[in-house]
Amino acid sequence: MAEDKRSLLQRFILWREKNIKEKRFILILSFLVGIFTAFAALILKVIIHWIQNFLTDNFNATEANYLYLVYPVVGIFLTGLFVRYVVKDDISHGVTRILYAISRRQGRIKRHNTWSSIIASSITIGFGGSVGAEAPIVLTGSAIGSNLGNIFKMEHRTLMLLVGCGAAGAVAGIFKAPIAGLVFTLEVLMIDLTMSSLLPLLISAVTAATVSYIVTGTDAMFKFHLDQAFELERIPYVIMLGIFCGLVSLYFTRAMNSVEGVFGRLRTPYKKLIMGGAMLSILIFLFPPLYGEGYDTIELLLNGMSNAEWDTVMNNSFFYGHGNLLLIYLILIILFKVFASSATNGGGGCGGIFAPSLYLGCIAGFVFSHFSNEIEMTAYLPEKNFALMGMAGVMSGVMHAPLTGVFLIAELTGGYDLFLPLMIVSVSSYLTIIMFEPHSIYSMRLAKKGELLTHHKDKAVLTLMKMENVVEKDFVTVRPEMDLGELVKAISASHRNIFPVTDKEGVLIGVVLLDDIRNIMFRQELYHRFTVGKFMTSAPARLYNTDSMEQVMRTFDDTKAWNLPVVDAENKYLGFVSKSKIFNSYREVLVHFSED
Repeated sequence: MAEDKRSLLQRFILWREKNIKEKRFILILSFLVGIFTAFAALILKVIIHWIQNFLTDNFNATEANYLYLVYPVVGIFLTGLFVRYVVKDDISHGVTRILYAISRRQGRIKRHNTWSSIIASSITIGFGGSVGAEAPIVLTGSAIGSNLGNIFKMEHRTLMLLVGCGAAGAVAGIFKAPIAGLVFTLEVLMIDLTMSSLLPLLISAVTAATVSYIVTGTDAMFKFHLDQAFELERIPYVIMLGIFCGLVSLYFTRAMNSVEGVFGRLRTPYKKLIMGGAMLSILIFLFPPLYGEGYDTIELLLNGMSNAEWDTVMNNSFFYGHGNLLLIYLILIILFKVFASSATNGGGGCGGIFAPSLYLGCIAGFVFSHFSNEIEMTAYLPEKNFALMGMAGVMSGVMHAPLTGVFLIAELTGGYDLFLPLMIVSVSSYLTIIMFEPHSIYSMRLAKKGELLTHHKDKAVLTLMKMENVVEKDFVTVRPEMDLGELVKAISASHRNIFPVTDKEGVLIGVVLLDDIRNIMFRQELYHRFTVGKFMTSAPARLYNTDSMEQVMRTFDDTKAWNLPVVDAENKYLGFVSKSKIFNSYREVLVHFSED
């Protein structure tokens, strides 16, 4: 049966190659990707909301609920079991994994990612994990695109484009935001914008958004009504809000990396579960708005009109009834949200930072405007407007994606009348954080390893190149104790003019250059007088098999050498890399990487 299916698929691939041009077939695939990712996003949202409603519907709003101490631990534990025993693979940091797939795996994402992130994140968030569902669904969408292209044997350049189509469709489908889906793919995943890539991305995004509209209605994800139009006199305060959002983004990024580093040093999953579960449960017990994605809090701050409505954010907590502590309560949430999100993922849960970014931004904008209005130092700043702008600001800062922040918030809320201030806040936030962090929270892990694909064409091509593909191993090795006669025999058996010198364990000691012995190599009376150690010199530098190609090229530039030896972590000789080999490989990769 399986062989029949393979045979049928192969016949279809051959028929497609004869009858449908590749560019047209890519458009068909991008349409299918849009449909599949939209339904995946809808399934994820339905499961999360069903679990949350089932667990929390009977909670008393006027007092603390002790089940908040239990649910998050159970969710992380169940997710950990699912990942460890069913998936048997790391599925955290979804967007980072997509960037890695584009940079190093030529657009190939494992098949289980088409469903595993949906289940894992549903359990995590449904039981209270303080993360978002968007990064998991983006990974799911990208995996759908990658595997769909892989089924039809598309080349790696097309796979990379279909990965982007999946991401665009996922963002468009879960947020009903087609423009944001397209911009996110170009800005965050760094897919190059050309006419041949723009149309498939647009088709996936529009298709996914359309499916979401058909199934869930045409209303924006967050209801927002502009009660007070934007006034130009408020521009200085909008810029100040952008700077504030940039600093909040910096705090979120740095604190998350630090906390994740602590969890990374814990050796066993049970230690991570205990630490993460305890931290998350206590924080949610004290601050119930940290439960799940936090979209209820965003809805409240965007639509609340009075202190009485805003004070309901403190329901289910010890702060209930203390409206005078609202600002302190929200500031504490800003400080502790990063610990709740880090504890969720670090403890074994699965989720992303889309929702935390929107959540933090909304609260940051509200706190900024409400505090200004309380002390009456400025003209009145509409809280709901500034909460909306704060969402764009923090998202732009955390993701290093100002355009994504602008278009996503405008499409999420229908707040197009605030387009100018949204742009001002996003740019101000982005300019603030890049002074301290050159890479987004998604890309910094890969950037440190030199595995990040960027819009810089030279760097992108170097990133796609792999060290193992440029190492040449046809050099004859010699030992330091060999005499000149033995060295001459080695020279006669080689077509190279460099000879690596190694000890008995294969550790590289130095090199012998043919030019250094050319004047004596034919004097037989010296064959037993001199040894290789006499002619050996140190290599200008050593390359390691773990070096990125950007590091390799930097070493060549620094040493002005034409050939450099490659060793492993124990300095054992592996081969040589030459500039000519790199240039040849560079040209080959550039041809495949560039558009026809």
